[in-house]
Amino acid sequence: MKSRRKLFLLKDIYNLQPTDNLFVKAMQANIAFHGQNCPEYKEILDSFGFEINSLESIEDLAKIPPLPTSYLKNNSLLSKDYNKLLIKTTSSGTGGKKTLSGFDLGSGFCGLFMLLRVFRFHRLLSFRRTNYIILGYQPDKSNQTAMAKALRGVTLLAPARKKEYALKFSDGEYQINTEGLLKAIKKFAEQKHPVRIIGFPAYFKMFVDELDQRNIRFKLPKNSKILLGGGWKTFFSEEISKEELFQRANYALGICRQNFKDHFSTAEHPINYLSCENNHFHIPIFSRVIIRDVKTLEPVANGKPGLLNLLTPLLSSAPFGSIMTDDIAVIKNSGECGCGIDSPYFELIGRVGLASIKTCTQAASEYLNARD
Repeated sequence: MKSRRKLFLLKDIYNLQPTDNLFVKAMQANIAFHGQNCPEYKEILDSFGFEINSLESIEDLAKIPPLPTSYLKNNSLLSKDYNKLLIKTTSSGTGGKKTLSGFDLGSGFCGLFMLLRVFRFHRLLSFRRTNYIILGYQPDKSNQTAMAKALRGVTLLAPARKKEYALKFSDGEYQINTEGLLKAIKKFAEQKHPVRIIGFPAYFKMFVDELDQRNIRFKLPKNSKILLGGGWKTFFSEEISKEELFQRANYALGICRQNFKDHFSTAEHPINYLSCENNHFHIPIFSRVIIRDVKTLEPVANGKPGLLNLLTPLLSSAPFGSIMTDDIAVIKNSGECGCGIDSPYFELIGRVGLASIKTCTQAASEYLNARD
C-alpha cells in the first residue's frame, strides 16, 4: 500500500486539501485489500452495491458503507490472522462486548509515524525524564484493551522516571490505588522533574475530587502536563464540561491552560486527535470525517450536527476504513477556531444509544446482523 505509506510519512499534518487525491488512492487500495482478504466484508460491500471504481474524489468517500461500532462489537471482521498481529487490541468492552483489532507490521509502521508527527506538533515529545500519574490500568497480560496500551504508549513520549497507576493489578484483579496516587503526587510535586497526568476524564475528576475533600493543593513543576482521553461511559452522571476540568486542574495542581490536552481516538479508528489551544479536534491528513444525517445517513453540511463517521486507510489488519460511531458531532471550518491550524475541526456534542431511541446506527447494525 504505497499510497498509505506516502500519506503517513508527510510532515504537514493539518494541510488537508493538497492530500485529497493521495488520501482517496490510499482508501481505494485499503478497501480493495480488505474486500479480497475478508469474505465477510466483501459480502457487506456487495450487499450495498459498492464499487471500488466509484471512488474518484474526496466527496466519493461517503459512498463507502460505514460499519457501526456496535456491529463490530458483535461480529469479528479481520483481514489477517489476529494471533499473528504485531500489536493486538480490543475495545474497552462496555457491556462485555469487545471489538477485536490490532496492527500488523505495515499498519504499525504508519501508526508510529502518525503518533510522532501529531505529538511533536502539539509539543508533547520531550527528552526530559518525567514522573507519571496514570489514571488507568497498570499493564498486565490479561488486559488487551486499546486504551491500556495507548496509555502505556503515551509514557514513551517523554522518558518515564516513575509511574503510579490509579488501578493496580493485584491478586488477579484490578484494585483502586487512591492512597498510592496521593502519596505519589505529593512526592512528585516536591521534585524538579515535570509531571504528566494521563488517563480517563472521569478518573481525573475523581482524583481532583479527592484532593478537594482532603483540602490538598499542589504546584506541580514547570512543564507538567495533563492529557485526558476517552469518554465517561458508566460515569456519565458525573460528567462535567472540559472547561470546568481545566479550571479544577489549575486550582488543584497549578497546571496552566496550554498544558491541558484532550485526546480522541477509538479502538476501531486508532487515529490520534489532539485538542488545539482552543480545545478543538482538528482533522489531520491521516483521516477524513463525515457527519451523517441521523435519519437518512446522508452527509450533511459543515455546521450541522449528526452521526460521526470516521475514515482512514491506516489498518490493513481489519476492514475499519469507514467507521460509524454512536457520537453526535458537528464539523466546523478552521477559521471558526482561531488557533491558527488550517484544518476543519469537529466538536463532540453527545452520544446516542438510549433504549428509547432507535438510531440509524442501530438500525444499520441490526441489518448487518440479520444477514449473518
